[in-house]
Amino acid sequence: MTPGTTRRRASIIHGYGATPEDHWFAWLGEQLNAAGIPATIPALPTPQAPDPALWTEAVRTDLGTPDENSIVVAHSLGCLTVLRYLRTLPDPWHLGTLVLVSGFVDQLPALPELNSYIGDGCDVKELINNIGRLTIIRSDADPYVPPGHTDRLAGLLGVSTEVVPGAGHFLASDGVTSLSEVLEAIAP
Repeated sequence: MTPGTTRRRASIIHGYGATPEDHWFAWLGEQLNAAGIPATIPALPTPQAPDPALWTEAVRTDLGTPDENSIVVAHSLGCLTVLRYLRTLPDPWHLGTLVLVSGFVDQLPALPELNSYIGDGCDVKELINNIGRLTIIRSDADPYVPPGHTDRLAGLLGVSTEVVPGAGHFLASDGVTSLSEVLEAIAP
């Protein structure tokens, strides 16, 4: 390996109703690629009508078995999908960096159409033992994921949340087309 190169790689997982080109995902991919960290943004199937099995399979195909050089960034329903996928991995495994933006494991009052996908959420308590660095980011004004839902997830994982004031649900319609807080969480 030559100086300035890295074996780190990143997967950026979008949420409900989104595509890889939406919001801040492509911007983040470009930033990581420019920094020498290859980044993928898989298109999860039928984003307007997500299927847990299909989404989990898409994450598995993109991420495989993570290691200390793996970085995963997920948004909203993509967070729950990633957490569920990680729960399926046989020990030992280790994920270098996990960044969850507007993550949750509880049903969302504003989006009852996702109740069947969310179900009983996901038991995340043991996951922290396999994650090197974990950052959970939320807004103080999210109309879809109540701040308390993200705070509860953070509590279950034993970390605190980082709050970005006025960022809504981190959508382009909220004015969020870049998200430096995610880059800062990934920085070595």
